[in-house]
Amino acid sequence: MRRVPVDEANKGVVMPVIETSHDEENLTLTMVADFAAPPERVWEVYANPRQLEKVWGPPTYPATVVDHSLVPGGRVTYFMTSPEGEKFCGLWEVSSVDAPRQLAFRDYFADEDFNIDESMPGSSSVFTFSEVDGGTRATYESTFDSLEGLKTVLEMGMVEGATSAMSQIDDLLAQD
Repeated sequence: MRRVPVDEANKGVVMPVIETSHDEENLTLTMVADFAAPPERVWEVYANPRQLEKVWGPPTYPATVVDHSLVPGGRVTYFMTSPEGEKFCGLWEVSSVDAPRQLAFRDYFADEDFNIDESMPGSSSVFTFSEVDGGTRATYESTFDSLEGLKTVLEMGMVEGATSAMSQIDDLLAQD
């Protein structure tokens, strides 16, 4: 399984993310990561709300999962808490589940009552988990409703935040 440093800021630390790209024409943000565990185990990280809390969001913004219904038509609601105590809420509206291979959902920013925040960009996300070299290749693709929405999340640091969040998956898997 290929593992590479993502950028100079990591100072040689090996990260699970092996590729990130965005396509303004197709309004997509794609991240690819390799994990040293089978797809069933990586799937469990998303299927178990207590495990998802340990990896969703950057390490300095721990997540709390409030609702977790990982079935078509279900919702996952959560908030991340900043170091200053500010809460940032979000929700997934689950559209399809093919455990342990694929999860698709609409991803939204939300207010504290978990109502969709229409002023922030939404996206359709597909997470795919494939067996590769005895581990898992995870492909995370989000398609935004507009170019402005894609640019907004890029400017917010979505790639950096997601990259650091995915490194927490490695830490969680290493505890097995």
